Amino acid sequence: MSIAQRKEQEKIEMHKKILDSARKIFLEKGYEQTSIRNIASAISYSPGSIYFYFKDKSEIFHELHREGFRLFLSQMKALDVIEDPYERYKALGLVFIRFAQNHSDYYNLMFLVSETGKAEGEGFQIAQEAIEHLSGVIQQCQDQGKFQGLHNKHFTFMTLSLVHGICSLYCKDRMSGFFEKSSEELMLHGYETFIALIESK
Repeated sequence: MSIAQRKEQEKIEMHKKILDSARKIFLEKGYEQTSIRNIASAISYSPGSIYFYFKDKSEIFHELHREGFRLFLSQMKALDVIEDPYERYKALGLVFIRFAQNHSDYYNLMFLVSETGKAEGEGFQIAQEAIEHLSGVIQQCQDQGKFQGLHNKHFTFMTLSLVHGICSLYCKDRMSGFFEKSSEELMLHGYETFIALIESK
């Protein structure tokens, strides 16, 4: 490996180390209480080293936001191989739930940690792309006779709200008082009940 290649590899590793540190601190302290100084302290670097990679904590937060949504959207789009749009619609809800289970740190940053004065940036455009992807699948279902009489955007919002509610309870550990079932059982059976209600209409 050449000197230039080694330096580039070190830069990539440092970038990842900063993001990994920041992710944990944002989740522990929230956006307002997180600072460049405590991100740097967690990886035993000076704050000046962090500024070489990111101009401020907002840029770090947005990068984590983008990472989460890129991963989430890739999992949603992996279902495009399912020909039946209704089967794809049902599978999308399960992708949402499994994403929250397997990547709760990203889920919290994407949906539950607030940034004061946040701007509409690339991360939020990716979030909108995920919403439009779901809306498109619902439209394909409607074109084949499903969900007739329902406004596409309103039904998209209802679907997201229902699944997000399930995932938020899970990520915030608010399920322990429900029916002596495990969190994973409650998430799955709750979503299955939602689907059963749709199919009964």
